[in-house]
Amino acid sequence: MTSFFGDIPKLTYQPEGGSEFAFRHYNPDEIVMGKRLEDHLRFAIAYWHSFAWEGGDPFGGRTFDRPWFGSEMERAKMKADVAFEMFDLLDVPFFCFHDADVRPEGADFAETTRNLEEITDYFTQKMEGSKTRLLWGTANLFTHRRFMAGAATNPDPEVFAWSAATVKTCMDATHKLGGENYVLWGGREGYETLLNTDLKREAEQAGAFLSMVVDYKHKIGFEGTILIEPKPQEPSKHQYDFDVATVYGFLKRFGLENEVKLNIEQGHAILAGHSFEHELALAASLGLLGSIDMNRNDYQSGWDTDQFPDSVPEVARAYYEVLKAGGFTTGGTNFDAKLRRQSLDPEDLILGHAGAMDVCARGLKAAAALLEDGTLEALRTERYADWETPENKALLTSDLASIEARVRDRAINPEPRSGRQERLENLWNRYV
Repeated sequence: MTSFFGDIPKLTYQPEGGSEFAFRHYNPDEIVMGKRLEDHLRFAIAYWHSFAWEGGDPFGGRTFDRPWFGSEMERAKMKADVAFEMFDLLDVPFFCFHDADVRPEGADFAETTRNLEEITDYFTQKMEGSKTRLLWGTANLFTHRRFMAGAATNPDPEVFAWSAATVKTCMDATHKLGGENYVLWGGREGYETLLNTDLKREAEQAGAFLSMVVDYKHKIGFEGTILIEPKPQEPSKHQYDFDVATVYGFLKRFGLENEVKLNIEQGHAILAGHSFEHELALAASLGLLGSIDMNRNDYQSGWDTDQFPDSVPEVARAYYEVLKAGGFTTGGTNFDAKLRRQSLDPEDLILGHAGAMDVCARGLKAAAALLEDGTLEALRTERYADWETPENKALLTSDLASIEARVRDRAINPEPRSGRQERLENLWNRYV
């Protein structure tokens, strides 16, 4: 045990109050729609924000002073010790990491890989004494200056090769740790100006890269899901993985739509000009909903602020789409959220996650109650009911001339029908 968290107790469900280090709404054993709440939500803690982030923002540097900050392997192991203490205090079933979060950068690729392998073995030991498992692993292909022009889409083939080799080592680590997914986030896969960019070439490089990832998954017998995480604009001006629709088009273009699903983040959806529930619903309709990164953005800021969720109505909208799609399989709720840079204390790290877990529990339970009630879905079905007759279904396989004849022969002159939005919003708000 380290001394970082002092005498903070293991958090338990205390609905009537008591210690602030307790859950008011999250009871992992509560049965919702026939399943334990823990198994619905599948909470995960993000290693990068909780343990690797130094408290900087676009206008200022490090504010946190953590004893594990440094480039030595012993510091990396101390970080893992603290991480697993936190996982146990919060009793979370999963965590997620990038390679750069957990191991020191070596002098070359071989040393960096040895460092990752060593910390992977250390994680294996830590997991033997913990319930927490790996939801997903990924490679950081955006922070180091070598990736300033992208990884898979880089004009330099040596950067492409380095990136592919790095993903291979991270997939190996994820597989060894029993990870349930592997995520690719193209943080630098985009461009700043068309004056130096060949869009067709870069897309083909990205398609080839992802195809190699899928092939390697099958080669090593990795049974988890490959996930892409869409994100617009930041940091690249024109991001190739802008949103769900953009990624779907990319997957279809390269014949990968049956091999890859999506990890969707609330903050990224907002930056793309969408709502979180829109991106989730679209992914579900395309059969691509895999996992979520739960956070929120500051609506007055123009960048990805990665704050802990605090709005039950917003969260409920998201989980309604997840539940309607059948819930998570290999995916889960990863808190891609970080403390504010003024929140310096270990207690802040615990309470930030605990509060977010309560918000998610409240949101999911509200969404489940509305879904079980069935009224909203019944009204939605009613709106499209006329399409269910054989004659109207045949419209979709007919031709324009035949449809014109039908309209003329029957003197069809339709009047608009109310969408009844306010009625549905009132119904929603009775549950949330």
